[in-house]
Amino acid sequence: MSSVNPAGNPAHHAGTDPAAHRPRRLSTETKSALKTTEFFIYLAAVVAVLIASMVVGSEEGHRDYFRADQAWWYIVILTVGYMISRGLAKSGSRDPYDDSR
Repeated sequence: MSSVNPAGNPAHHAGTDPAAHRPRRLSTETKSALKTTEFFIYLAAVVAVLIASMVVGSEEGHRDYFRADQAWWYIVILTVGYMISRGLAKSGSRDPYDDSR
């Protein structure tokens, strides 16, 4: 007969904590995305694309050379570039970690 803890998990016996046997993590993978300059540059670029799309072609008698669909395409390209840069940053760097966070 197996013992069952109050949570109902039969594999977890009272007094045995699986987290206590894991090694302590001394570093995180990278900084949080909000702490990086690339995040703010990405936001500025997206805002610049949207403003440029709104301003270009707004005069009478001129053709709209920077339509909304083009603007959103550039934002998609910026987003993919940002995701790739975060992935590359995460793949090869470590940020110190302490328990006070």
